[in-house]
Amino acid sequence: MERALGEENVVTLETLNSLGAKLEPNGEFEESKEVYERCLAGRMKVLGGEHKNTLGTLSNLGVAYWELRNNEKALEYYEGSERMLGKTHPRTLDTVMNIACVYDEGLENYGKAEELYESALEGKEAQLGKDEENTIRSARNLRNCLVRSGNYERLAQLLAVYPKLKTN
Repeated sequence: MERALGEENVVTLETLNSLGAKLEPNGEFEESKEVYERCLAGRMKVLGGEHKNTLGTLSNLGVAYWELRNNEKALEYYEGSERMLGKTHPRTLDTVMNIACVYDEGLENYGKAEELYESALEGKEAQLGKDEENTIRSARNLRNCLVRSGNYERLAQLLAVYPKLKTN
């Protein structure tokens, strides 16, 4: 496709992004990262740094680096995406969750992770409501972090709001 349409064609770039996403479930994170980097370079040139597709690729690169256990690089891409979108954008809230995962599971900085999980959960509750699956997933991530950090007082408060998290 690249030969036919060119490296900087939007269809080529979308195909690259999709290829990166297809490689991840197979554990091919290094290959996925390389594909996303090519896609990002093209999207920055063709679409610009603030286009939603460029920002999506930034976030995808963050995931690839996180899977490769390169926490610093993951944070760099996640935070770049967050800066460009603004604090309350739905994609930003997902990115904040990803950043929290790096602090939680990668760096074991539970205080920072809790702060980020709380921020994302608050935004998702405001935008989507407490019963939406994406919000519940965010609450579950916060719950897991609170258990790891031993913050049982906050955990009890969270479980009072989300009683289903007691069993799943």
